[in-house]
Amino acid sequence: MRVLGFERLEVWKKSSRLSVDIVKALHSCKNYALVDQITRSSLSIPSNISEGEERETAKESARFLYIAKGSCGEMITQLYIAIELGYISKEQGMAFVQDAKHISVMLAKLIKIRKGTVR
Repeated sequence: MRVLGFERLEVWKKSSRLSVDIVKALHSCKNYALVDQITRSSLSIPSNISEGEERETAKESARFLYIAKGSCGEMITQLYIAIELGYISKEQGMAFVQDAKHISVMLAKLIKIRKGTVR
């Protein structure tokens, strides 16, 4: 089976793993609205990376990477709120935040590459 380009990207792998870990950590949370929001923002990151990488041009790819980066910021905010509300421990939540910040930096670098490249 052919491996798609995005499947080789470390940022896609890390963001997919983080999404799974966050959803698992919040599985018993009764604040369904917050869980839904965090789930959506966390899923949006690897989803937009993959969608962008499947597009024809570097410009299109960069647009979806910007969306993924925005979702990363949204997710970080929601994680801080989940920590404050006691839905996840500060230790676990801050580990997620650090991972998300690392992913955001990786996305910024990939955006820079895509904006300077013609596919």
